[in-house]
Amino acid sequence: MPADTTAPLDILNEVFGYPAFRGQQADIVAHVGGGGDALVLMPTGGGKSLCYQVPAIQRHRQGRGVTLVVSPLIALMHDQVGALEEAGVHAAFLNSTLEGDEARRIERELLGGRLVLLYAAPERILTPRFLAMLDSLNERGLLSLVAIDEAHCVSQWGHDFREEYLGLSQLHERFPDVPRIALTATADAHTRADIVERLALNGARQFVASFDRPNIRYTIVEKDEAKKQLLCFLRDEHEGDAGIVYCQSRKKVEETAAWLSAEGIAALPYHAGLDADVRKRHQDRFLREDGLVMVATIAFGMGIDKPDVRFVAHLDLPKNIEGYYQETGRAGRDGAAADAWMAYGLVDVVNQRRMIDESPAGDDFKRLQRAKLDALLALAEAHDCRRVRLLAYFGEHSEPCGNCDNCLNPPAVWNGTEAARKALSCIYRFRQHGGISFGSGHLIDVLRGKLTDKVTQHQHDRLSTFGIGADLAEQQWRGVLRQLIALGHVRAEGEYNTLELTESARAVLKGEVDVLLRVPSEPPKRGKSSRSSRGAGAADKPPPLPLDEPGLQRFAALKAWRAEVAKEHNLPAYIVFHDATLAEMAREAPESMDALAGISGVGAKKLEAYGREILRVLTG
Repeated sequence: MPADTTAPLDILNEVFGYPAFRGQQADIVAHVGGGGDALVLMPTGGGKSLCYQVPAIQRHRQGRGVTLVVSPLIALMHDQVGALEEAGVHAAFLNSTLEGDEARRIERELLGGRLVLLYAAPERILTPRFLAMLDSLNERGLLSLVAIDEAHCVSQWGHDFREEYLGLSQLHERFPDVPRIALTATADAHTRADIVERLALNGARQFVASFDRPNIRYTIVEKDEAKKQLLCFLRDEHEGDAGIVYCQSRKKVEETAAWLSAEGIAALPYHAGLDADVRKRHQDRFLREDGLVMVATIAFGMGIDKPDVRFVAHLDLPKNIEGYYQETGRAGRDGAAADAWMAYGLVDVVNQRRMIDESPAGDDFKRLQRAKLDALLALAEAHDCRRVRLLAYFGEHSEPCGNCDNCLNPPAVWNGTEAARKALSCIYRFRQHGGISFGSGHLIDVLRGKLTDKVTQHQHDRLSTFGIGADLAEQQWRGVLRQLIALGHVRAEGEYNTLELTESARAVLKGEVDVLLRVPSEPPKRGKSSRSSRGAGAADKPPPLPLDEPGLQRFAALKAWRAEVAKEHNLPAYIVFHDATLAEMAREAPESMDALAGISGVGAKKLEAYGREILRVLTG
């Protein structure tokens, strides 16, 4: 194939080794390669990077110069540049990890127009020195394209707002004729509108792919000794698998990682309070080693391209659906079956509402954050298909998936109206009796008729509501209160999370509104064998290893060879070749360079660099 071709499909095949674009990729590449602005919403693992990398290569070959990629994370820059260089595309990054001589060398290559892509963080790009270099490039017609990755970071309504992104509108003001593409995996209508406004993308064409990740199974359980629930989930379904466990606090991250390690599971902590060298070391190990579990705050994850993350677990409730979707989307990037598992309880609901109420933000922002939290709580408490609700949040219609806990094990629902009225009445009596409010623990004690010191001290055993809820267990009452808070009939206030009635509680107390509640249930234990029979949809598809015994042996030999190459090049193994590519090699067993070139994921540079070694490994 001629090296100077500028046809996008030829570039895709020659450089990346893929025979065809997926979904909207071809339209996006044609539009951006032709000089148009674009806003691209595409799920994690959907191939966003190719949407700017192919146009960047195309425009560079046409003599248009360098593509600037705005990237928020050093780890993401390293991996992207490493993968491009492996594919024979000259790319570089400028960040704080570079020594002065190396940074100056890259600057010279940038100014000479020799780089195809340059990755940099927004705070560096907006410095006078960097802008002056871009001015120089632009004056000579060598600033080809600006790609803004993780574009949701520009929105104050989004789940990961970063103030440094706000200055990126300068790029359009300074270089109005340079096309721009903004990309994100997660943005609801508010966030999308904010991206358009703040990045001055009003005339940009918008490409919105399906948000569905059918290979991910969604499971949400009520907390009941959450760490033990997590351990059962890992041992029953993901023993030896790579995965991420998200916790809300740094302290909980460290405690959970230590506890899992003590239980025999290889786990590492990651949060912003750890030393930078420790964070880098732990992240590098997660990317390069098999079977590690990263226990982390949301400081970890953006831009993590590891394809074989088999699960993402949440031990605490995220702030909103965008955050939940972004975090769970880090599982199963390779298209094989993966799990999104979450445990949440009453305390999670109370804490999230309190954080919103006590934040210094304006009323409009708080109102929207409450609405976003309500949508997440509705997903958590849903009786119907999780995926239908999740996709509906992003404006996408779908049918029941057959691959979430509610589809696989439909939950029982009970009419909790009478229990709800008892709880609401008791909260009302507290105020009427002594003028003060109390928390959930004390409320449950009164409802169940427990004569604690606190109950007798406040004479709450004399209330008409004392003991009227003795028919329900404490855990059942916690479920009732959690769902009443989730439905907005009760709110928790102040440092001690005391409970107050909201305006909507009146209709429940009057019997004007029925309250249907979910019966708490833990999904049945499932072994690893259940992954091949998870229900309908893409999760039914076998993993990328439909191999006979000789094929499995070839695959194992290829993985061992890949590990040596990755170690030698100081890269994660998946950047050398994905498992799916190795599986196809093992299945097809090509015997010539031409046949090997037909394997998906084998581009010209990799064929030249590794082809003969691969053939040697395949022939044993």
